[in-house]
Amino acid sequence: MTDTLQTAVKYLTAGKIIAYPTEAVYGLGCDPQQLPAIQRLLTLKQREWHKGLILIAAEFTQLSPFILPLSPDIFQRVLATWPGAVTWLLPARPEVSELLRGNSDKIAVRVTAHAQAAALCRAWGGALISTSANISTQPPATTASQVHEIFGNSVDYIVDGAIGDRARPSEIRDALTNQMLRF
Repeated sequence: MTDTLQTAVKYLTAGKIIAYPTEAVYGLGCDPQQLPAIQRLLTLKQREWHKGLILIAAEFTQLSPFILPLSPDIFQRVLATWPGAVTWLLPARPEVSELLRGNSDKIAVRVTAHAQAAALCRAWGGALISTSANISTQPPATTASQVHEIFGNSVDYIVDGAIGDRARPSEIRDALTNQMLRF
């Protein structure tokens, strides 16, 4: 594990907010099990809780604590797009906080295709919150320096790296209906 990833894991363990590159933009993240960190992240972004947040993972098993078992058909549909830039709304376990799922009984999840984001999830040992690094309704950061310009020292640690080659953030689909919600 690189020094950068070790440092990021230390911040996550301490309930801090980090920024890191993803497929199209920089993401803000924290431990999805630490509600004070999630609340701080929502406040930092000026994002309403009811919209929910996305979790990313390096592999499907890292998402298991957050989602209910899937039917074989849905499981195959979802896995066919991962790793990749497709975020799926899947049925959330009842104990998953509203701060993560918003006012829905589903949670947005993705197995990332971004090598550095996946390495971060592996180093962390689980899924991470991944929401665009921006103030809500503003353009997202695409570089570490832009994250710092937007948030100053409010983000506790920035993982420097290159975003992927996608022009737009991940598409979002509902796994139960197969409806595309964000293109």
